Formats: sequence, C-alpha cells, structure tokens
Amino acid sequence: MASVPVPALPDKPLLAVLRGERRDLPPVWLMRQAGRYLPEYRTLRASKGGFLDLVYDPATAAEITLQPLRRFGFDGAILFSDILIVPHAIGQHLEFVAGEGPRLSPRLADAPLETLKPVLERLEPIYATVRAVKAALSPETTFLGFAGSPWTVATYMVAGEGSREQAEARRLAYADPARFQAIIDRIEEVTLTYLSGQIEAGIDAIQLFDSWSGSLAPAGFEHWVIAPTARLVTALKQRHRNIPIIGFPKGAGGKLAAYARGTAVDAVGLDETVDPVWADAELPEGLPVQGNLDPLALIAGGDALKTAVERIRAAFPTRPHIFNLGHGIQQDTPIAHVEALLAMLRTRS
Repeated sequence: MASVPVPALPDKPLLAVLRGERRDLPPVWLMRQAGRYLPEYRTLRASKGGFLDLVYDPATAAEITLQPLRRFGFDGAILFSDILIVPHAIGQHLEFVAGEGPRLSPRLADAPLETLKPVLERLEPIYATVRAVKAALSPETTFLGFAGSPWTVATYMVAGEGSREQAEARRLAYADPARFQAIIDRIEEVTLTYLSGQIEAGIDAIQLFDSWSGSLAPAGFEHWVIAPTARLVTALKQRHRNIPIIGFPKGAGGKLAAYARGTAVDAVGLDETVDPVWADAELPEGLPVQGNLDPLALIAGGDALKTAVERIRAAFPTRPHIFNLGHGIQQDTPIAHVEALLAMLRTRS
C-alpha cells in the first residue's frame, strides 16, 4: 500500500529562530509596528474614536494588526492591544486621556486590592481579534501575542498612570511587601488566563513586556521582575509546553544574564542601550536574542541607520537573532526608512 505524503508545514522563520535555529537573514518585526507612524492607521483611528474603542472592536483591531504586514511583509505580526487590558480585567477603570496617556482608578496606592471586582469578560474581545487575524494571516508569518510583566503592570495599577521613576510602586514594595505581593499575585493569575486564551485562539509565541524593569535595584529586580516572570513562564509552559516566550526587561542592563537564567524565557529582547557584543558574550550560549536598533537611528536613516544595522548583525555571528528595535517605533518614523531597513536586512551581510 502506497504511503500518503504528509504535507510540509509552512516555514515560519521567526518561530524557527525562537526555537533555536539561526538564520543567515534574520527574521524581523518591529515593536509597535501597528500604530501611529502608518497613515492607514491614522485614517482608521480618526474614523473610529478613542484608543480603547479600537482595542475592544475585534474587526478594527484585527485590521490594525494586519496593516503593517500588508505594507512591509514583516516575519511577525504583533497583536494590537495594550498591557493595561489586564488591570482593566482585574477591575480597575481604564481610560486614555488625549495628550496624557492612560489613567487607572482607583489607584492601588490609596485603595485596597480587595475593592476591585474582576471583569474577565473584558478579555473576550481580544481573543476574538486573535481569531480574526489568524484567519487572515499568511502561513509563513509568526503571530505574536503579549502581556505586560507583573512588575510593570503593577506600577500602573499602584500609581494610576505611567511614571518615569515608578516611585509609588517602589515605595509600596518597600513599605508593605505583603500587600505589594498580593497585587503581583493577582496580576500573575489574570495574565496567565489572558495569555492562555490568546494561545488557544491562535497565537504562535508570546512576548512579556517589562518596560519599567530598569527602575529597580538588584534585590528588587530579583524579587519583583525575575521571580514573578519565572512563575508565569513555568505556569504557561505547563499549559502550553511548546509556546515560545520572549522576555523583554527594558533597562535591565547588566542584570540581563541573571534574568535570562532565572526566568527560563526562550528568548531575550535587548533594548537600545545594550551593547550587542556584550550580550552575545554574556547571555547563555545558544539563547535567541531580539533587538536592538535604536528607534532614533531608524528615524535618522541614511548612513547612521546602515552603520547601526551592520553592527547589530555582526554582533551575533552564531547566535539565533531576531531583528527588532530596542523599543517601540516612534510616530514620526518615515515610511521610507522602514523600507530601507528591510532592504538591508533582506541582503546577506
């Protein structure tokens, strides 16, 4: 009896690198690639209303997720959403104030966590967005979901807004570590549910954004960044053994190697302040890395961009590498510079 041929699975370059394979041409996606630098996004937002109106409308959020894929053909699609969906589901009121950013209430600096009533149905539109994107996505494109890491989400929940020094969260963590731990625990619980729902809806890989990890002293970093992330990674892997997880502890600097070893993430994102040569020497052998072009070098373009790209690519001669920015793309980034970046990356160095 003749054997029935098994169809070959589509090649997903980004997913292959996350699983430890090095590619001579690094796969590429850009943080915040779906957003304000795109004219098609600005047109859509002007017709649809506020930011949360976009996030909670699955058809619109799916369209925004797909826009940069149509224009640039990135190797990864990143779900259009926000890290503050988790505190919203935990029970805080969330709004985005024009020109000022997000506001959460009540602030947990003043109010006890127990006063919040969970509204987990707020996660459902996000899962619907994932399903809609998955149905439209090219089979070669890796679909990335995400959440904020517990420490970064907690800083917003405590202060009620973003802040540069995260002082209120740090004060609470020092003054009442048991109360702060309860906040972290609750974030972990809902984030696990949230990420599991994304994966079940069709996500291929996860990124954990710890945007404010750089504000902590070493002991605090160990306790409030590494430990909660490690617990979350372990729990997620127990539910979804093969899902790759990227950890992005922005500002971690010299603590990156400890983060990589302590959290057991599958890949580490490097912000623009990290020397990629240092990272290649100090991070665990074979661990995939992601990054780390300065978003302002992308805005500058020309020789500055070319030099920066060449230096990053040369820093990882044998390590699996995903090309990305060191933080989110800025809204005044010229489209032509993104096109020039992709032309460089699709040529062998």
